[in-house]
Amino acid sequence: MVLLENSEKVVWVDFDTLENFMVDVFKGVGVPEGDAKICADVLITADKRGIDSHGIGRLKPIYYDRIKAGIQSPKTNIEIIKDGPTTAVVDGHNGMGQVIAKKSMALAIEKAKKMGLGMVAVRNSTHYGIAGYYILMAIKAGMIGITGTNARPSIAPTFGVENMLGTNPLAYGAPSDEEFPFVLDCATSITQRGKIEVYDRAGKDIPPGWVIGEDGKTRTDTHQILQDLKTGKAALTPLGGIGEETAGYKGYGYATVVEILSAALQNGKYLKMLSGIQDGKSVPINLGHFFIAINISSFTDLESFKKITGDILRNLRASKKAPGAERIYTAGEKEYLSWLERKDKGAPINQNLQQQIINLKEELGLTQYKFPFER
Repeated sequence: MVLLENSEKVVWVDFDTLENFMVDVFKGVGVPEGDAKICADVLITADKRGIDSHGIGRLKPIYYDRIKAGIQSPKTNIEIIKDGPTTAVVDGHNGMGQVIAKKSMALAIEKAKKMGLGMVAVRNSTHYGIAGYYILMAIKAGMIGITGTNARPSIAPTFGVENMLGTNPLAYGAPSDEEFPFVLDCATSITQRGKIEVYDRAGKDIPPGWVIGEDGKTRTDTHQILQDLKTGKAALTPLGGIGEETAGYKGYGYATVVEILSAALQNGKYLKMLSGIQDGKSVPINLGHFFIAINISSFTDLESFKKITGDILRNLRASKKAPGAERIYTAGEKEYLSWLERKDKGAPINQNLQQQIINLKEELGLTQYKFPFER
């Protein structure tokens, strides 16, 4: 969760308006209405949970622009290549990643209901938004959820400076007896492009240690970094940071695990094949994902599982705090607190994003919307 904007320049807009607007934007570039609602729901869920790097701020650059450029299909044709009692392989044919992902996790859940476990591997997909969305689907079904995806080359391997691996998030979630579940949704790099984009929109340098240059030294020049990540002149550092001193090899290793499960398992594209550039031209990125659903009731009583999980989380939060620390959090708690704060306020829209929304509105003729930041 990152909110760097000057409060005087931020305008809060209610979620229903933003979600309806996103549905109409997706429809405006050819996404069928049902699919448009899925895509908008994934994006607004990120904003509701305080994950500003993956919400409406990505509507234009990650989805709208790619559809307009012809490197992502607005119509999603999902093909099941292999299907078994507990497993499936899906080809998304470069359709909408959120639609492909939601239907793939639903398939994994369906298999887990019957067999206890379900896993679906996906190839030829596109950016699917926050991984936590699909984890929450499994949790609502009384299951443990796991998902991961590869991405455009961003992370340099330990002792390297070339961006080879994607940010490759690995997400896990489980239900508990608390008001919020345990949801760990994070990249295998220290940060990811979306968070750097938030800093760029705020006109701020990123902290040292997040990005490495070709000379092996850390960089903080946010705007130029976003350009250089595309050309390979900069790379993200893995969890643990530069070198071995702070165990950067662990993040590098986990990113590689996600790459293997997102590519090798379904005969998909990997590493530099995912650059989105071929012969100097933009091409489909062909991402891979995987989704795992574990039916808790196949192992133990669901309510007992929730109680033990809740006890673990409560004990962690009640443990001895560091001097000066106000509280200890567990994964998923801050997102829940963000929802409590934002449910009546909506999402924060900074000046850069305000202009993007106005431009989209004008381009698509969506005159039925009047946003509070419009003059």
